[in-house]
Amino acid sequence: MMKLTLAIMFTAIAVVTAAPQSPPPTGRKLTLANTMIQSYTAIQRDLLEAAELMPEADYVFKPTPETRPFGQLIAHVALSQFNACSLLQGGPSPKAAEKEETPRSKAVLIALLKESATFCNPLVNAMTDEGMVQLMKVGPNEGARGVPVTGLSIHGNEVYGTIAVYLRLKGIVPPTTARQKPSPTKGE
Repeated sequence: MMKLTLAIMFTAIAVVTAAPQSPPPTGRKLTLANTMIQSYTAIQRDLLEAAELMPEADYVFKPTPETRPFGQLIAHVALSQFNACSLLQGGPSPKAAEKEETPRSKAVLIALLKESATFCNPLVNAMTDEGMVQLMKVGPNEGARGVPVTGLSIHGNEVYGTIAVYLRLKGIVPPTTARQKPSPTKGE
């Protein structure tokens, strides 16, 4: 439990201290739930923008034979989101029968990613601090409702990191980098 608490705490700190585009507003209450919701919302934006940036022809791109093609990374994150949010919903994933290895077009994969966010958004956005620690049935075990929410952000950021490398290898600036304000150079 201590490791989980530390993981959540460090994730929240990373989200709050990540280089913002403008000074953060003051006087905000940085609760566990609203910080995790902001983290989830931010990674959804990053994943979708990255998926939209990669050209259709490069959805089959693999840096090495052992790695997944770009399109499979998009399917992986979308199907993982369905699985995590189905835990919050208390039922099976609506995409349980789908496989990430199934070849899909860019348009279909972007639609799948959007659909996973549409499925997750109301469940994540309804999360409260009290709800984050509320126990739920997870197979033969019980787990805090905040665990899948935290996992969405952690896993999404992990996959985005891989996606960013794929984009760079194709000469494309990842969306998080593209949104950064250029730092002033000497003489400006």
